[in-house]
Amino acid sequence: MSDFLDWPFFDAQHRPLREMVDRWARSNGSALPHGDVDAACRARVASLAAAGILRYCVPAQYGGALDQLDSRALCLIRETLAYHDGLADFAFAMQGLGSGAITLAGSEEQRSLLPRVADGKAIMAFALSEPDAGSDVAAMNCTARRDGDAWIINGTKTWISNGGIADFYTVFARTESLPDGVKRSARGISAFVVPADSTGLSIAERIDVIAPHPLARLQFDRCRMPDSARIGAEGDGFAVAMATLDIFRTSVAAAALGFGQRALDEALAHARSRQLFGKRLADMQITQARLADMATALDAARLLTYRAAWLRDVGHARTTKEAAMAKMAATETAQQVIDSAVQLFGAHGVERGSVVEHLYREIRALRIYEGATEVQKLVIARELLSE
Repeated sequence: MSDFLDWPFFDAQHRPLREMVDRWARSNGSALPHGDVDAACRARVASLAAAGILRYCVPAQYGGALDQLDSRALCLIRETLAYHDGLADFAFAMQGLGSGAITLAGSEEQRSLLPRVADGKAIMAFALSEPDAGSDVAAMNCTARRDGDAWIINGTKTWISNGGIADFYTVFARTESLPDGVKRSARGISAFVVPADSTGLSIAERIDVIAPHPLARLQFDRCRMPDSARIGAEGDGFAVAMATLDIFRTSVAAAALGFGQRALDEALAHARSRQLFGKRLADMQITQARLADMATALDAARLLTYRAAWLRDVGHARTTKEAAMAKMAATETAQQVIDSAVQLFGAHGVERGSVVEHLYREIRALRIYEGATEVQKLVIARELLSE
């Protein structure tokens, strides 16, 4: 399905981009490895780079395809990849998210890393979450203490995507010293780019989840980094993280749309072919009503998603509220659509290895990462109340 590309949100460059990514996914999906998750993810990074798709993760000045990061392009790529292969979507997204802070606020020295992101030579990761600081970033405990012209990083990061295979981590740590009893705030957090082979950085645990991808808990034990590793000004880390998430949160919505659209297409094909009580499943009004609900909900979420992307790209607007709306609506909708597809397939819908069973596992995490649905509601309300 690509008729939505006729909507006024898109420019002439977007339709051929979507077609190019779709061709890549159709020709490479079955050829890429699916066993060892680390090897499978590395293979996808390399293949996406060879096809030029990773060039959309960085600006043209640093080897990218477009002058600036384009939210609509990121969303189209993620929706298309997710439709075919969740791990390919993951590999693409993490190259963008992991390097996004460097693109937005990095020094020229740090941005010299971006061409390696575009050609797949450097795998990136975004290290924000902690055991007690996921949605509540202000509760961050990981610290970076100044020591002369260097910083000493101590603490733990967890649920880090690409953990264990990344070459570089964008790490957020508290650089503000607070007296005992003083409440932590988002101010006083700074960002750093940390090579994976840095002394004092270790992979404390690999984490396995229901839709496998490289995930780990990182441990920092007196990890010494030069001041040149700091991204942006001291204390600007929270703002850098939120600016990065404002871009890529909308693309999470797009990935959810890809999963949901695949589920709808699988359900449509099944309903047309499945015989039940002497007629097709598709001929039953209860099935038609369910399919109508699925299609309408997806289109509504798609409108929210590409509105948010368009507002950022064309309106040059701050899209915190719109991105949160898109992320919440698309991930919740896709979960409902995929659940409906499983129901239409009956027992085959829960058979391990079936398409809709795989989608059921893929979608669940999207309602949590980069801000759970409950957090998106708080963000939306906060933005409304401040207007």
